[in-house]
Amino acid sequence: MHSHDHKNQSSARIGLVFFLNVTFTIIELIGGILFNSTAILADAVHDLGDSISIGFAWIMSKLSEKNANENYTYGYHRFTLMGAFINSLVLIAGSVWVLSSAIPKLANPEMPVVEGMFGLAIFGVIVNGFAAFKLSQGTTLNEKVLNWHLLEDVLGWIAVLIVSITLFFFDWPILDPALSIVFTLFILFNVAKNLWATIKLFLQAVPDKELLERLNQALNAFDEITNVHHMHLWSLDGEHHVLTAHLVLQQGFEISQQLDLKKRLADKMVTFELTHTTFEFEFADEKCRDHRY
Repeated sequence: MHSHDHKNQSSARIGLVFFLNVTFTIIELIGGILFNSTAILADAVHDLGDSISIGFAWIMSKLSEKNANENYTYGYHRFTLMGAFINSLVLIAGSVWVLSSAIPKLANPEMPVVEGMFGLAIFGVIVNGFAAFKLSQGTTLNEKVLNWHLLEDVLGWIAVLIVSITLFFFDWPILDPALSIVFTLFILFNVAKNLWATIKLFLQAVPDKELLERLNQALNAFDEITNVHHMHLWSLDGEHHVLTAHLVLQQGFEISQQLDLKKRLADKMVTFELTHTTFEFEFADEKCRDHRY
């Protein structure tokens, strides 16, 4: 019961932060256009991306309570990858839009409405600071990742605040498009990194080479196992890993010995915290079914 309450609290916290972020993103988009500030628009795109990832995290925290079924035999973990993928595409589109507004302004900078920019920056620091504080109480990985997003947003707003204060005293309108380009390049750099990691997981790349090596060593360390092949390690979502392998045993292995080996294998695998493991026992003179390819 306690863990269910904990899950509900996590879901409620993520839900609250999602609604805060979406509302604030809309305010920012309007404010950026009204106050003629591309820096605010760039931050709005960043916040939109965060809203989408928070929305997906919220849906996922609900979905992950559902068990595997006949349509999704591995459960729903892989949906987080789809969320990350969609989020990346939205951020790329948003970034291109901001750059297309900001780059022409470098040649012909216009002064933003500094008071509006200043007011919105103060508001931004408060709203994102509060959201980050709410999520910092959480312990789930989802919440920890989202908390980093929100802390980044707070830093972004502090940068807008500093620029708006500078513009009160100096007539340097170029600071606004310059800041938006810095923001956008930072967003694109992170998107590229995350998108590549997501695509690799989609393509069932090995999530952790060192883990694969350790698993290989652990399986080969059993005296009864003479060969390990068709070893496949992939990940549902970057956290929940799946391992399958064919294990060739010495000849003349009794059922009782197989059961004993199975138990010792199971004990050994506990340390690796895999979500699914499947082992197939084979004997030396047996033809491996999967050797066709």
